[in-house]
Amino acid sequence: MTDRHGRAELVGDGQGRTVAEVDDKTKGKWFAYVKTRDFWLVLLLGQVLSICITSTNTLSQLLSFEGTSIPAFQTFFNYVLLNMIYTTWTLYKYGFKKWGKMVLKDGWRFFILAFMDVEGNYFVVLAYRYTTILSAQLINFWAIVVVVIISLIFLHVRYHITQYAGIILCIGGMGILFGSDHLTGNNAFPAANQLKGDLFALLGATFYGLSNVFEEFLVSKRPMYEVIGQLAFWGMLINGVQAGIFDRASFASAVWNAKVGGYMTGYTLILSLFYSLAPLMFRLSSAAFFNISLLTGNFWGVAIGVKVFHLKIHWMYPIAFVLIIIGHVLYFCRQSMLAESRKPWLGENQEEGIAGVGTAKRRVERPDAIV
Repeated sequence: MTDRHGRAELVGDGQGRTVAEVDDKTKGKWFAYVKTRDFWLVLLLGQVLSICITSTNTLSQLLSFEGTSIPAFQTFFNYVLLNMIYTTWTLYKYGFKKWGKMVLKDGWRFFILAFMDVEGNYFVVLAYRYTTILSAQLINFWAIVVVVIISLIFLHVRYHITQYAGIILCIGGMGILFGSDHLTGNNAFPAANQLKGDLFALLGATFYGLSNVFEEFLVSKRPMYEVIGQLAFWGMLINGVQAGIFDRASFASAVWNAKVGGYMTGYTLILSLFYSLAPLMFRLSSAAFFNISLLTGNFWGVAIGVKVFHLKIHWMYPIAFVLIIIGHVLYFCRQSMLAESRKPWLGENQEEGIAGVGTAKRRVERPDAIV
């Protein structure tokens, strides 16, 4: 409905309240958001994403052990699969003419997103050729720093002190994992070139942080299927060219057997699931919480590694995991009912955003919806 000035109003509770009115009702109250169903959904989704990315990291390590390290080519099929699903659906929804106009108008934005994403994948996968899985995972905390800085400067996000405290606690939990491995000497694999691998992991984490913030911005304004489809479309082209240039020698010397085929298939399917769920996390919460959710990947990585790599779980690991989860709760303990789904760059009543799944607009319009 609209008021006499022509401004859109969101129906929500049946009283015609706007997004700002609904959100202000619980602003500043302790644990207002933590008590909602949405918080537990976001917490669970974060752990699903963490397990997904840990699984792809594990499969990258297994491929490296088999003598197959083709960083660009390895992620190519992920973009192909996503393109087949989401670009096809976008064409069905828009028609070829409207899709073409969208590409001409906004294609450059999606190209930039895809480039950052491709390079993030490339350098992180390349890191496993030289460093260890635990080392590469620990360095990913840098992506959090990048996300927070970029969000502050360009998206005008203002974090509450409890959010900074939650982030620090999560990083502290990750530090316990690092410290336990350093003190005990457990779970250490020989690295071909530790420094080189760590630098590649750091560069990959930087690209990931940049792409996360940009994707959060785009999915708040555009349909998720359009964003994922365009990311996959341009990512497939960029990745294909990069694989042809940089992976020719690695491809020729790579080992090809049934195990490698299985690892590649698993990597592609799990990474595609990750790409499908990540935009929902960006809408429900933020790029910052998305990245601190992934910090539990260090715990899941060792949990998986107990079976796959015969790693040992030190007694400090469960403590670190609990600290990170407490950090997640602390991050949201002073958030309002809509929390981070209300994006500051979309206007007071989210008038510049889309009323899609997981957005503040939709949650006010349809309070009974699951997301």
